Amino acid sequence: MGQWRERLIRKYGGTIREKAIARAKARIALSQRSPSELSETELEIIVKEEEDKIRQLIYGSGVAAVMLLLGIY
Repeated sequence: MGQWRERLIRKYGGTIREKAIARAKARIALSQRSPSELSETELEIIVKEEEDKIRQLIYGSGVAAVMLLLGIY
């Protein structure tokens, strides 16, 4: 059962990263800071956290919901 999820993550890794970056930008904006105020390490941590959230969504939901999230469906 988990194999299709792993394949989905590998196949759409770039899309997941792009969505994570967009979510990270929104998160930074909500904190009333600009990306230029953060170090590269801090930015990468925020993006990684958002990627992890998306991956958790993939592991915990159906294919259609994931495809909608990634804009594929």
